[in-house]
Amino acid sequence: MAHNILITSAGKRVALVRYFKETLIRFFPDGKVFATDMNPRMAPAGYVSDGCFKVPRVTDANYPTLLLKICEENGIRMVIATIDTELILLAELKEVFLRKGIHVIVSDKSFITICRDKRNTGAFFSAHGIRVPREIDKNHPKFPMFAKPYDGSLSVNLHYIKSEQELTPELVNDPKLLFMEYIDKDVYKEYTVDMYYGRDSLVKCIVPRERIAIREGEINKGRTNKNAILSSFKEHLEYIKGCVGCICIQVFFHPEHEEIIGIEINPRFGGGYPLSYMCGANYPELLIREYFLEDHIDYFDNWQDGMLMLRFDDAIYV
Repeated sequence: MAHNILITSAGKRVALVRYFKETLIRFFPDGKVFATDMNPRMAPAGYVSDGCFKVPRVTDANYPTLLLKICEENGIRMVIATIDTELILLAELKEVFLRKGIHVIVSDKSFITICRDKRNTGAFFSAHGIRVPREIDKNHPKFPMFAKPYDGSLSVNLHYIKSEQELTPELVNDPKLLFMEYIDKDVYKEYTVDMYYGRDSLVKCIVPRERIAIREGEINKGRTNKNAILSSFKEHLEYIKGCVGCICIQVFFHPEHEEIIGIEINPRFGGGYPLSYMCGANYPELLIREYFLEDHIDYFDNWQDGMLMLRFDDAIYV
């Protein structure tokens, strides 16, 4: 039986495809890692995959049928999602694909719904003992303040508002914006925490990585750090109902007071995951062991502390 993997909406995730390939062939030498994209010719990750299939937008009515057809015709037994907009649909398709022997690695729809709406995310953090930025009444503002859309991603439509003059009618009347206290980045460090949850929805690995520099909403320079986030998340987020696979949580962390402020949860591989992989948190291996080999995964934290990642531009030439 084939043990191939499909990474959807692969786009620029060259490193992620490479890591799945080099991990898969250690267990299954004939295993292949495929990809999908709306425009395979213009998708760098497609060229490093073992084959990239053209698909329509995830909102297209034919998308589920085509995705299943691609899987069945190419011996694909695991599907890895990479973008927020496909998560709920893939969660709805999990049972259909599983009946065909295909594991769609996304959390349950109930948990994804919490993550996709930052109003729900804040309530989730609070219920698990993690502070969130205080909400501010836009009609009685306190400056400085911050505004972001409740369903946003990729750092789009974010606003640092320092005065009454900057609180424009357009911002006040935007129904999607949430207004909250501004967290001073000169005081707090920004972290993304890569977490792996097993099939039992128990956490197996936690890697806090400092976001030293950001470009286009994604980490450009980062460093792993075994700090208080590790023990706090192990205590407060050890079990999340319906959560499986890789998720990444963004927080602010006060290095002196060790205060943690939860910001958002992305229930998928994050763009900065390559740093966690290189420091020893091989989540592709955990997925292969759990879903292909039926192994039991124990919690571990023996990844390398203090590993620095400095990203740079590279290119695919066709």
